[in-house]
Amino acid sequence: MIARILFALAATASIPAILGPQPAHAAIVAPADRIQMEHISVEVIGKGSPVILIPGLSSPRAVWDGVAPELAKTHSVYLVQVNGFAGDDPRANLKPGVLDGIVADLTTLIAQQKLKAPAVVGHSMGGLVGLMLAARQPASVGRLMVVDALPWFAVLMAPPGTEMTMAMVEPRAAQMRDAVTASYGKPPSKAAAEANVASLTLKPESRAKATEWAMAADPRVTALALYEDLTTDVRGELKAVRAPTTIVYAWNSQYPAKDRADAFFRGQYAAIPNVTFAGIGESAHFVMLDQPGQFATTLNAFLAG
Repeated sequence: MIARILFALAATASIPAILGPQPAHAAIVAPADRIQMEHISVEVIGKGSPVILIPGLSSPRAVWDGVAPELAKTHSVYLVQVNGFAGDDPRANLKPGVLDGIVADLTTLIAQQKLKAPAVVGHSMGGLVGLMLAARQPASVGRLMVVDALPWFAVLMAPPGTEMTMAMVEPRAAQMRDAVTASYGKPPSKAAAEANVASLTLKPESRAKATEWAMAADPRVTALALYEDLTTDVRGELKAVRAPTTIVYAWNSQYPAKDRADAFFRGQYAAIPNVTFAGIGESAHFVMLDQPGQFATTLNAFLAG
């Protein structure tokens, strides 16, 4: 049952992008403190040991506003934003290979900036990207935090008692991709966006933020990223993750309850050699918005090792 509930959350995370922006995109001029790459842009604040923060599907770097300023007092904080989200120019994200492209850009960023064993924190789709980076470039990641994400999101689509296969999920993922893409250029509906993000956070003010973020995302980019999120299975790569890893996940009194969430996430990540778990309740998918104090405490403990 937990899989069905969690998939409801995952699905609504993607739907708001259907409401995306008008087709015209102004030319993006990168500010002096922004590193512009083909699949992402990165803004850097603070000074100290490096921390890379990666947001999720359709989310801007602003999702980290609750923790980034404090982190910047003792760390160099690299705030990632996927091109095409928050109104940014999509650049290379209008063709397949979005997730692989983000991983490649992060690998280049770490090398070019000479970042020594950076801590990587990713939420939702950003958590999957963090897993891909840590498994495929193990020397580049010092430690990894995955926030309310899975090594294969599509396991949540499996009917009870059924093992999900790629052949089962790919047609559904393609259908969702095509539906999102087809919405490009259509007038957005704030009411529909509000309804779609309602289950992603428990706070009304956070729902308002999530609504704005959803309506600013380019649906063409979200369509490709959503498809790749659902068809990317890194479960077989988890054993290659050498960085100490913390899995943060949401639970609440309605569902998923703590005991079920604990068991589910521990089962999904059992293959990582050095892994710890931190359930945070009462919260929904946007853990950092629902429980900013608990999340900040968990993040600081993770960075302290």
